[in-house]
Amino acid sequence: MPREAAPARLTDRKRAAILEAAVAEFRESGYEATSMDRIAASAGVSKRTVYNHFPSKEVLFTRILEQMWERGADGLDIPYRTDRPLRAQLLELVEQKMRLLHDPSFTDLARVAIAAGVHNPELARELIARLGDREEGLTAWVRAATADGRLKTHDPVFASMQLQSLVKGFAFWPQIAMGQPPLSAAQQTQVTEAAVEMFLAYYG
Repeated sequence: MPREAAPARLTDRKRAAILEAAVAEFRESGYEATSMDRIAASAGVSKRTVYNHFPSKEVLFTRILEQMWERGADGLDIPYRTDRPLRAQLLELVEQKMRLLHDPSFTDLARVAIAAGVHNPELARELIARLGDREEGLTAWVRAATADGRLKTHDPVFASMQLQSLVKGFAFWPQIAMGQPPLSAAQQTQVTEAAVEMFLAYYG
């Protein structure tokens, strides 16, 4: 094994430990109350090590949200297929989105991000700028189905957001903003199927 490989792996482990500790601190204490000192102590590393990897709390928090976004986007990375019915493909995409929205880590960090954005509009703008320039799997799917002539829309991004809003209106915002319980399995199925039917009735 090359001599430099061991230090590199140690560095990777420290970075992973910092991210894991930061997620726990942000979830437990919120954005404002979380400090780099607490993250360092929780990760078992020095404060200097934390700053070597992440120059500020804002950068660290943004990286966590980026990972959260990437995890969700990977789950929705189902390519459009010309040989499958649109409804079956959309159901699969929305069901995966529903699973992400019911992940406790996702919802906790979403609450932290929203609260941080309310108190720090500049941070919110930065987060939106960093996360908003990526096209997630559902949008890519809508774009491909439109290019294939099976959906009718001049704005795939808008159409994708509209479908997601039909889902989040039941399975995200009531839980995040109003403290409502997660949807039951039957409710998830009802919301998923109705959202897909409404979307295809308009864009199909």
